[in-house]
Amino acid sequence: MAREVIAHLEDVTKTYQMGAVMVEALRGVSIDFYQGDYMAIMGPSGCGKSTLMNLLGCLDQPTTGKYLLGGHDVSLMDDNELSAIRGSRLGFVFQSYNLIQQLNVVENIELPLYYQGLPADESREVSVELATRVGLGDRMYHKPFELSGGQQQRVAIARALANDPLIILADEPTGNLDSTSGMEVMEIFSELHEQGKTLILVTHSEELAERCRRRVLLRDGRVERDDNGGA
Repeated sequence: MAREVIAHLEDVTKTYQMGAVMVEALRGVSIDFYQGDYMAIMGPSGCGKSTLMNLLGCLDQPTTGKYLLGGHDVSLMDDNELSAIRGSRLGFVFQSYNLIQQLNVVENIELPLYYQGLPADESREVSVELATRVGLGDRMYHKPFELSGGQQQRVAIARALANDPLIILADEPTGNLDSTSGMEVMEIFSELHEQGKTLILVTHSEELAERCRRRVLLRDGRVERDDNGGA
């Protein structure tokens, strides 16, 4: 049975003006992303990984080409529309966690729901359930500085799940973690994949990439290889 295409890049380019020099970060990238994908985006420094992640996350827009997300042409949207799409369709996990230090675990997880206008009691119920789901049921009211790096990343994963996103985007999610904590985070990603979530990871970690079901290799702003694409 054919899987549903939930995101589609068509001949996407991204060019930056760096002083007097034009830098081509992406050069005609075309990829289909499928419901349930567990994908690693890899490649050497400067190959376009971060640029591609920013485009997929609606943090930037293509110079030319088309980006369809959930059937919507994101490449034509203004800033307010992009912000709404980020809040409702995407979940983000960053290498540096990006938690608010003044808020506890549950409050950090609640943030996306607050911006979606979910009632406070429903928001708290969802956040408590997610904290428990990532193994932080006994740490829900601790603040980030009271947690290990691995625990903070689990908070970030729970926050990414809060709005039930179409796609979870993770940028070097194990990059700041020791091997044990990194393994715990990888296990959570594997469980999410088994539950049908769509995950797109930028990573240098071969160990993490080996767990993914699909690997896309970028080089010089182009897709050099797409292993198991669409399978």
